[in-house]
Amino acid sequence: MSHKIAIIEDEPSICELYRIKLTREGYQVGTAINGKLGLELIEKMRPAVVLLDLLMPEMSGENMLKQLRGKPYGKTMKVIILTNVSRQEAPATLDNLDISRYIIKAEYTPDQVSALVKEVLAT
Repeated sequence: MSHKIAIIEDEPSICELYRIKLTREGYQVGTAINGKLGLELIEKMRPAVVLLDLLMPEMSGENMLKQLRGKPYGKTMKVIILTNVSRQEAPATLDNLDISRYIIKAEYTPDQVSALVKEVLAT
């Protein structure tokens, strides 16, 4: 059985880029365009890894992650923050929300993101 990956990203072209790449790698991929829809997707899908943007309309990635960590199934879910917000500018509360990795989208190719997903799944 292939691993399930959820991509929570409000930029359609970026979301589609990662969806295509990860689907071709054999993952089952679901997408959502904001944190509110992301929580709904995660509840239904129960992914092994979540790729989460921080700056989104309706509900930010930070707020979505806080809510996810409050749910029994979300306490230990692996989350990779995939954003263009520098780590220094990111909300300090992320340090307490058990993120697996924090990466800047502009600095990673889809191949590198896919490799990172594999690495996180192996931990």
